[in-house]
Formats: sequence, C-alpha cells, structure tokens
Amino acid sequence: MQRLTCRHISKKYEGKAYALKDVNFSVPAKGIFALIGRNGAGKTTLIRILATQLTPTSGAASIDDLDVMKDAPRLRDTIACVPQEARAINWLTPRQFIFSYLLWRGFGYSKASKRTTDTAKKLGIEKYMDMASRKLSGGMKRKVLVATVMASEADIIFLDEPTTGLDPLSRAELWETLVKLKEDHFIFLTTHYLEEAEKLADMIGILDGGKLMALGTLDQLRGKVKYPYSVKVLDKSNVEKPEVGDMITGVDGIKQIVTTEKQARKIAKQLIDKGVRFSISPLSLDDIFYYIVKKPIEEENYDDEKEWS
Repeated sequence: MQRLTCRHISKKYEGKAYALKDVNFSVPAKGIFALIGRNGAGKTTLIRILATQLTPTSGAASIDDLDVMKDAPRLRDTIACVPQEARAINWLTPRQFIFSYLLWRGFGYSKASKRTTDTAKKLGIEKYMDMASRKLSGGMKRKVLVATVMASEADIIFLDEPTTGLDPLSRAELWETLVKLKEDHFIFLTTHYLEEAEKLADMIGILDGGKLMALGTLDQLRGKVKYPYSVKVLDKSNVEKPEVGDMITGVDGIKQIVTTEKQARKIAKQLIDKGVRFSISPLSLDDIFYYIVKKPIEEENYDDEKEWS
C-alpha cells in the first residue's frame, strides 16, 4: 500500500524560479520517510503542499487516496504538522499547550485532558508538564511539540527540520522519541542532518534544486553508487582516475573517489606519499549525497521558501 503519492508536483513563486520541478514519487504506509537536501532545495515547500498549507502550481498529491487539495478538510483530521518555525509558547506550561491544541482540534475537555496525560507518560516527560515552557531546554521544547501532534491521534505526522539548532544530546533524545512514534504513525521528516536520516529513516528521498534526485532505502541508495568505499581529496590537488571505481568533481572543487576497499587503501597510500589532505571511509549517506548531488550539505538553519518568496 502506498500511503503518500506525489504526481508531477511543481511550485513556482511569482517572479521566481521553480522551487519544485516535476516531483514524482510514492512512499509506503509505515515508518519514517526522510526527505534530505541542501538549504533551499524545496523541502519546506513540498512539506507545506502535502500538509495542505500551500497549493502547487501544477501536479497533484494524495494521502491515503485523498487529494491534498480537493480533500484538504478531510485530510486535516488525520494529519498533524510541526513546521520548522514552530515554538512552544513561553507563558504556557507543556500541559496547557498540548491541552489547548487538542481543544482547538475538536477534542472534548475530558478526552483532551486524558490524551495530554497519556502522551506525556508515553514520552517520559511527566515531570516537565507543569513547568513554564521558557524554563525548558531546547530539546525538551521540541519534545513538547512532538508530544502535541502525537496526542492529536493523527495517523500521519509532518516534521520540518525538527532537530535544527539542537545540541547533539538533545538531538539524540528526540531521535529516541521519533523511533517510538513511528511504531504506530507514518512520519514525513525533512532534514539536512544526514546522520539523522541514516539513523531514523526507513526510506529516503534526495531533493536538490527542486528536483527529486533519488529515492529508496539506504541500501538501495548505496546500490546507486556501486562501490563500498569513499575517498575525498580535501583540496584541489590533481588526482589520477582510479583503476577501479568512479571519480567525480563537485561544484566546490572537491574530488570524490568511490571504489573498493583494496583500491581505496592503495589510493590513500599514494595521497599520503604526496602529502595530499584526504578522508577515507566506508560509504555513508553523506558520501552518497555528495556523489548524487555533487555538492556538500550545509548545517545552517534555513527556510527554503525565503529563497523563492
């Protein structure tokens, strides 16, 4: 069963280039789908279209066979979204924040109260529920946002860059929360932290310049590269093409060689002898991304719509 389908989605903001161009894919019914891409790739634009917040210029999309434009009112009862810019309200406690959100979604007083308490227990955040949100750590504030959409009983949850700006410990704690959440929810996650996608996602899409460049499980994406090791030359030194493997030159001038372990070791020895700076590692999602997009991925927080609007 395909839970979410995009059919040739394009979005062009007035007077600007296309933010999305002919995006076409389907993803199955469970787990976490991670959409990765550089800042400005179009991730936020796509997630807003799928969450019924933005109309595409052309194309169509459906969730559980409901059209995201024609059936938007019905879909909003089954989806929940945490936008990139979402923040907990400082003068409310987490309990008040979650409870108010559930009332807004149409829950009765008693059920909203029970759902708020039950969700806090499930995520292990009971002791923070009556603290002022302004006193919470950044990681805990993000957990409260996830708890809010989780409490809504929405089957499908959209999370736009949920861990951006968090320290490594807080990010790891939120990953644990998302692993629990995916047991009985479908999560559409956008991120430019490739380690995050590598650890969490059941399926990954790579978006660049508004175009979908690749789609699949991590193993399927590895299969697109064919070789298990990556050597990156970290300056613009001349490097000979490997006897076995492929070499690409990115737009930043960095050369990446993907090859066998034996050949990688041989290349490493040659580069050491020449005094050339390089890195060598088994193929990671970062290496796959660079191989496909030919650009590094940034770490800064950024809303891709600002580039287009």
